[in-house]
Amino acid sequence: MANIVAIVGRPNVGKSTLFNRLVERRQAIMDNESGVTRDRHYGYGEWIGQHFTVIDTGGYVTGSSDIFEGAIRGQVEEAMDEASVILFMVDCGDGLIGMDNDFAKIVRRFKKPVIMVANKADNPDRVYQSNEFYELGMGEVFPISSASGGGTGELLDEVVKHFEDKGSDDRDEGIPRIAILGRPNAGKSSFINALLGEERTIVTDIAGTTRDSINAHYTLFDKDFILTDTAGLRRKTKVHEDIEFYSVMRAIQALQDSDVCVILVDAERGLEAQDLNIIGLAHKYKKGIMIMVNKWDLIEKDSKSMKNFIADLDDKLGMMTWIPKIFTSVTEKQRIYQAIELAVKVHENRERRISTSQLNDALQPEIEHNPPPALKGKYVKIKYITQLPTKSPTFAFFCNLPQYIKIPYERFLENKIRSHFDFEGVPIKLVFRQK
Repeated sequence: MANIVAIVGRPNVGKSTLFNRLVERRQAIMDNESGVTRDRHYGYGEWIGQHFTVIDTGGYVTGSSDIFEGAIRGQVEEAMDEASVILFMVDCGDGLIGMDNDFAKIVRRFKKPVIMVANKADNPDRVYQSNEFYELGMGEVFPISSASGGGTGELLDEVVKHFEDKGSDDRDEGIPRIAILGRPNAGKSSFINALLGEERTIVTDIAGTTRDSINAHYTLFDKDFILTDTAGLRRKTKVHEDIEFYSVMRAIQALQDSDVCVILVDAERGLEAQDLNIIGLAHKYKKGIMIMVNKWDLIEKDSKSMKNFIADLDDKLGMMTWIPKIFTSVTEKQRIYQAIELAVKVHENRERRISTSQLNDALQPEIEHNPPPALKGKYVKIKYITQLPTKSPTFAFFCNLPQYIKIPYERFLENKIRSHFDFEGVPIKLVFRQK
């Protein structure tokens, strides 16, 4: 059984700062505006050889004007339900307030080990003030400063005492990561929820509901992978709030951390400039790429609709027509599992290794038939080809005059590699070296 630590409390007590400290990276968004964290947010921590999952949650409130309030409350309760240990966080600066008392009653209902964490204990006075939280009757109070890390060692010593088992090593290692990316409101969160069969992320018709990148473990056809739901990426000129800026940065980080990027496109809007920017980024970072056209059920169709749509996509993709496309409807659950199958296939293509003999047997006849054009009376001779041991497919062509090989011939060689071997959905890199 996995060890799970849930960080809960009212808004603005520093939950996300502690989360980032425990997972040792800046993964959750922090801002002085309350209500920034909306979804359950998962990361991995380790302390004295014990591995655990950390869940950051939204601030628990009642009676506020935030339309997400009810959904956030549901997420917080779900996180406490999942947890092995609950970290109930309060603020030494504010002292004990009515909202903490109200929330304590909810925490008690879950019958889980609860550790009182008094945050912002940045000086001896604040540490002394933390004693008033004993009034809540939750046992020992741990004064910490999540910003500086003070007191977190003692807190973690207490946390791991409650674990039932040692927890495995980083269980994400070697598991393909699939990031769901796209413009706001394309249906990313709905897609993840439809696959998982639970409301892991909050879904509304309001663009920008998802702010952080949310990871979920998923198994299909006996294969494990991690799905990452991200904030919708919009043009920089449209990004007004600081939080939205962090969300975009987090989506880009999710793209960098992923193996395969599923670009979710709204069928009614088609492939827009921002989608192409995301594809360009994924290509730059040499990720597997596929396009998932969502809301296909809303399009009036005739016998040529799909063909015309694909032709329009390929026209906008230019040289990247090797990106596979699938047409889905998340709300109708049409082809959503085939979309994941396609993502897995793209991941397998990205991991593909071709032996040197296979490469040369396939490509040397093509090169003899279509040799590189002579330049300044000099002829380029490609002696042999090999695949380099890199994370994404890279092929080295050893020749006498590598500097004379130009872009059009490079494209010809890439197309020939693609025609002989299945690299659908994967950027491939060619390097030319002196023999």
